[in-house]
Amino acid sequence: MSKGLFITFEGADGCGKTTQIKLAAEYLKNKGYDVILTREPGAKGLGEQLREILLNYDGIVSDRCESFLFLADRAQHIDTIVVPAVDAGKIVLCDRHIDSTVAYQGYGRGQDIEQINKLNMIATNNRKPDLTIVFDIDVETSMSRVGSEKDRMESSGTEFFNKVRHGYLEIAKQEPQRVRVLDSAKSIEEIHESVIKLINSLV
Repeated sequence: MSKGLFITFEGADGCGKTTQIKLAAEYLKNKGYDVILTREPGAKGLGEQLREILLNYDGIVSDRCESFLFLADRAQHIDTIVVPAVDAGKIVLCDRHIDSTVAYQGYGRGQDIEQINKLNMIATNNRKPDLTIVFDIDVETSMSRVGSEKDRMESSGTEFFNKVRHGYLEIAKQEPQRVRVLDSAKSIEEIHESVIKLINSLV
Protein backbone atom coordinates (compact mmCIF):
# COMPACT_ATOMS: atom_id res chain seq x y z
CA MET A 1 0.00 0.00 0.00
CA SER A 2 1.61 3.24 -1.18
CA LYS A 3 -0.90 5.54 0.53
CA GLY A 4 -1.03 5.59 4.32
CA LEU A 5 -4.20 5.75 6.38
CA PHE A 6 -5.24 7.57 9.53
CA ILE A 7 -7.99 5.77 11.48
CA THR A 8 -9.34 6.95 14.83
CA PHE A 9 -11.20 5.04 17.52
CA GLU A 10 -13.69 7.04 19.59
CA GLY A 11 -16.23 6.64 22.38
CA ALA A 12 -16.82 7.24 26.06
CA ASP A 13 -14.53 5.69 28.66
CA GLY A 14 -15.35 2.00 29.09
CA CYS A 15 -16.80 1.58 25.59
CA GLY A 16 -14.20 -1.03 24.58
CA LYS A 17 -12.32 1.03 21.99
CA THR A 18 -8.89 0.38 23.52
CA THR A 19 -9.43 -3.38 23.28
CA GLN A 20 -10.62 -3.03 19.70
CA ILE A 21 -7.75 -0.82 18.57
CA LYS A 22 -5.24 -3.38 19.85
CA LEU A 23 -7.06 -6.22 18.07
CA ALA A 24 -7.16 -4.18 14.85
CA ALA A 25 -3.45 -3.41 15.07
CA GLU A 26 -2.64 -7.09 15.56
CA TYR A 27 -4.83 -8.06 12.61
CA LEU A 28 -3.23 -5.52 10.27
CA LYS A 29 0.31 -6.41 11.35
CA ASN A 30 -0.41 -10.08 10.65
CA LYS A 31 -1.55 -9.01 7.18
CA GLY A 32 1.85 -7.38 6.61
CA TYR A 33 0.90 -3.72 7.05
CA ASP A 34 3.19 -1.26 8.81
CA VAL A 35 1.04 -0.09 11.73
CA ILE A 36 1.51 2.75 14.22
CA LEU A 37 -0.59 2.47 17.38
CA THR A 38 -0.94 5.80 19.18
CA ARG A 39 -3.28 7.83 21.38
CA GLU A 40 -4.50 11.29 22.37
CA PRO A 41 -3.65 12.70 24.75
CA GLY A 42 -0.32 11.13 25.56
CA ALA A 43 1.60 10.08 22.47
CA LYS A 44 5.32 9.61 22.98
CA GLY A 45 7.36 12.58 24.15
CA LEU A 46 5.69 15.86 25.07
CA GLY A 47 2.25 14.29 24.81
CA GLU A 48 2.96 12.03 27.79
CA GLN A 49 3.53 15.04 30.01
CA LEU A 50 0.39 16.78 28.74
CA ARG A 51 -1.63 13.62 29.42
CA GLU A 52 -0.42 13.55 33.02
CA ILE A 53 -1.66 17.12 33.54
CA LEU A 54 -5.00 16.51 31.83
CA LEU A 55 -5.89 13.32 33.65
CA ASN A 56 -4.27 13.64 37.04
CA TYR A 57 -3.78 17.31 37.95
CA ASP A 58 -5.54 17.74 41.30
CA GLY A 59 -6.13 21.49 41.12
CA ILE A 60 -8.73 23.51 39.27
CA VAL A 61 -8.57 23.27 35.47
CA SER A 62 -10.84 25.72 33.66
CA ASP A 63 -12.93 24.35 30.79
CA ARG A 64 -11.15 26.54 28.24
CA CYS A 65 -7.74 25.57 29.59
CA GLU A 66 -8.70 21.90 29.33
CA SER A 67 -9.67 22.39 25.68
CA PHE A 68 -6.42 24.16 24.81
CA LEU A 69 -4.30 21.49 26.51
CA PHE A 70 -5.97 18.80 24.42
CA LEU A 71 -5.46 20.91 21.29
CA ALA A 72 -1.78 21.50 22.10
CA ASP A 73 -1.27 17.76 22.48
CA ARG A 74 -3.08 17.21 19.17
CA ALA A 75 -0.92 19.67 17.22
CA GLN A 76 2.25 18.04 18.52
CA HIS A 77 0.89 14.58 17.77
CA ILE A 78 -0.20 15.36 14.21
CA ASP A 79 3.04 17.13 13.27
CA THR A 80 5.53 14.72 14.83
CA ILE A 81 3.85 11.31 14.62
CA VAL A 82 0.71 11.05 12.47
CA VAL A 83 1.58 12.98 9.31
CA PRO A 84 5.13 11.58 8.93
CA ALA A 85 3.81 8.02 9.37
CA VAL A 86 0.90 8.39 6.93
CA ASP A 87 3.13 10.10 4.37
CA ALA A 88 5.48 7.10 4.65
CA GLY A 89 2.61 4.75 3.75
CA LYS A 90 1.88 3.46 7.25
CA ILE A 91 -1.51 2.83 8.85
CA VAL A 92 -1.94 4.98 11.96
CA LEU A 93 -4.52 3.76 14.48
CA CYS A 94 -5.26 6.43 17.09
CA ASP A 95 -7.13 6.05 20.39
CA ARG A 96 -9.08 9.38 20.46
CA HIS A 97 -8.64 12.46 18.28
CA ILE A 98 -10.64 15.55 17.20
CA ASP A 99 -14.07 14.08 17.93
CA SER A 100 -13.21 13.54 21.60
CA THR A 101 -12.72 17.28 22.03
CA VAL A 102 -16.04 18.03 20.32
CA ALA A 103 -17.89 15.38 22.35
CA TYR A 104 -16.25 15.98 25.73
CA GLN A 105 -15.42 19.69 25.78
CA GLY A 106 -18.15 20.78 23.35
CA TYR A 107 -21.22 18.71 24.15
CA GLY A 108 -20.05 17.59 27.61
CA ARG A 109 -18.60 20.82 29.02
CA GLY A 110 -20.80 23.17 27.00
CA GLN A 111 -17.99 24.91 25.12
CA ASP A 112 -18.76 26.53 21.75
CA ILE A 113 -18.74 23.63 19.28
CA GLU A 114 -18.19 25.81 16.21
CA GLN A 115 -15.12 27.31 17.87
CA ILE A 116 -13.82 23.87 18.83
CA ASN A 117 -14.21 22.66 15.24
CA LYS A 118 -12.21 25.67 14.00
CA LEU A 119 -9.51 25.13 16.64
CA ASN A 120 -9.35 21.43 15.76
CA MET A 121 -8.65 22.36 12.16
CA ILE A 122 -5.87 24.72 13.26
CA ALA A 123 -4.37 22.03 15.50
CA THR A 124 -4.45 19.42 12.72
CA ASN A 125 -3.57 21.75 9.85
CA ASN A 126 -6.98 20.93 8.29
CA ARG A 127 -6.35 17.20 8.29
CA LYS A 128 -9.13 14.77 9.24
CA PRO A 129 -8.99 10.98 9.71
CA ASP A 130 -9.77 8.73 6.76
CA LEU A 131 -12.11 6.77 9.04
CA THR A 132 -13.45 7.27 12.56
CA ILE A 133 -15.11 4.42 14.44
CA VAL A 134 -17.34 5.35 17.37
CA PHE A 135 -18.07 2.62 19.90
CA ASP A 136 -21.49 3.41 21.32
CA ILE A 137 -22.81 2.01 24.59
CA ASP A 138 -25.21 3.15 27.31
CA VAL A 139 -23.64 5.30 30.02
CA GLU A 140 -24.47 2.97 32.92
CA THR A 141 -22.60 0.08 31.29
CA SER A 142 -19.61 2.20 30.29
CA MET A 143 -19.25 3.67 33.78
CA SER A 144 -19.47 0.25 35.41
CA ARG A 145 -16.66 -0.98 33.15
CA VAL A 146 -14.40 1.88 34.24
CA GLY A 147 -14.57 0.72 37.87
CA SER A 148 -14.05 2.62 41.09
CA GLU A 149 -10.61 4.08 40.36
CA LYS A 150 -11.32 6.97 38.00
CA ASP A 151 -9.08 9.73 36.64
CA ARG A 152 -10.18 13.38 36.48
CA MET A 153 -12.10 12.98 33.23
CA GLU A 154 -13.72 9.66 34.19
CA SER A 155 -15.08 11.23 37.40
CA SER A 156 -17.34 13.73 35.59
CA GLY A 157 -20.64 11.96 36.33
CA THR A 158 -23.65 10.42 34.54
CA GLU A 159 -25.16 13.66 33.21
CA PHE A 160 -21.84 14.65 31.65
CA PHE A 161 -21.38 11.29 29.94
CA ASN A 162 -24.93 11.27 28.60
CA LYS A 163 -24.06 14.57 26.90
CA VAL A 164 -20.84 13.06 25.57
CA ARG A 165 -22.68 10.08 24.12
CA HIS A 166 -25.22 12.39 22.47
CA GLY A 167 -22.32 14.39 21.08
CA TYR A 168 -20.71 11.41 19.41
CA LEU A 169 -24.00 10.38 17.81
CA GLU A 170 -24.53 13.93 16.52
CA ILE A 171 -21.03 13.98 15.02
CA ALA A 172 -21.78 10.71 13.23
CA LYS A 173 -25.01 12.17 11.80
CA GLN A 174 -23.12 15.21 10.52
CA GLU A 175 -20.26 13.24 8.90
CA PRO A 176 -21.65 9.82 7.93
CA GLN A 177 -18.96 9.16 5.33
CA ARG A 178 -16.11 9.50 7.83
CA VAL A 179 -17.72 8.50 11.14
CA ARG A 180 -19.22 5.05 11.62
CA VAL A 181 -21.00 3.94 14.80
CA LEU A 182 -20.75 0.40 16.16
CA ASP A 183 -22.84 -1.15 18.94
CA SER A 184 -20.35 -1.72 21.73
CA ALA A 185 -22.77 -3.89 23.72
CA LYS A 186 -22.03 -6.80 21.37
CA SER A 187 -19.31 -9.38 22.03
CA ILE A 188 -15.65 -8.48 21.52
CA GLU A 189 -15.48 -10.90 18.59
CA GLU A 190 -18.56 -9.45 16.87
CA ILE A 191 -17.31 -5.89 17.26
CA HIS A 192 -13.85 -6.85 15.99
CA GLU A 193 -15.39 -8.36 12.84
CA SER A 194 -17.27 -5.11 12.20
CA VAL A 195 -14.11 -3.05 12.76
CA ILE A 196 -12.13 -5.16 10.30
CA LYS A 197 -14.90 -4.91 7.70
CA LEU A 198 -14.74 -1.11 7.91
CA ILE A 199 -10.94 -1.02 7.73
CA ASN A 200 -10.79 -3.51 4.84
CA SER A 201 -13.01 -1.18 2.82
CA LEU A 202 -10.09 1.29 2.82
CA VAL A 203 -6.92 -0.82 2.56
